[in-house]
Amino acid sequence: MGNHSRSRPPDRKSLMRWLTAIPVYNEARHVADVLERTRRYSPDILVVNDGSTDGTADLLAAEPSILRVDHPTNRGYGAALQSAFAFALAGGYDVLVTMDCDGQHEPARIPVLLEAIHDADIVSGSRYYRDFRQDTPAPTDRRFINATITAELNARYRLGITDAFCGFKAYRREALEKLRITEDGWGMPLQLWVQAARQGLRVKEIGVPRLYLDPTRAFGGVMNDPEARLGYYRRVLADAERDALPGLPAANLTMCPEQCG
Repeated sequence: MGNHSRSRPPDRKSLMRWLTAIPVYNEARHVADVLERTRRYSPDILVVNDGSTDGTADLLAAEPSILRVDHPTNRGYGAALQSAFAFALAGGYDVLVTMDCDGQHEPARIPVLLEAIHDADIVSGSRYYRDFRQDTPAPTDRRFINATITAELNARYRLGITDAFCGFKAYRREALEKLRITEDGWGMPLQLWVQAARQGLRVKEIGVPRLYLDPTRAFGGVMNDPEARLGYYRRVLADAERDALPGLPAANLTMCPEQCG
């Protein structure tokens, strides 16, 4: 009898090209370590240096084999991600992974994002999806605002998410092609969620540890005031609901949640 051996199916991740993008602003303290750990899980790494003034640019110049976009001045978190989206599309990548550079996100979770995206358009990390042994307490105002905005998004768009603000995500190329992100600031994820719901994108969450290595770290400027921050996030939501998207009318708050999303 012949030996009918079966070959193993190819690993799903081996069939796609992915880029890991890291927006960076004044992260001289963390950037070298984050890049060292990310190299173990991503062959292609893009750093978007958003106008750093603390020596981060010099550290990046010494890093081997990274892709890089530099903003001459600080334009904001959302603007850095817009540059990452454009780079991934221009480079022909199948999947874009985004993660922060402040030590909150563990690069070892990148394979989990890549595995989860096989039946989703956007996979988002959630610090509140389940508990991890290494979890640390979230600052009270951040947890309250996150819970408030997440609940409002779910009520309007029935997204069923648990963490509206986690920057650890994976996007299919097809999702990036449908998004029209214009918000330059910290509220960019809210414009993203509204557009994802209106475009009918498949959204999935995975649990990631809740790590606040420096709970006193501030957003800066008016964003340090919780009430002002919450007001800004709600304005981003309202503006996103008026966005003109290709082939879609602007959303109408009076229609939600029955007819939105």
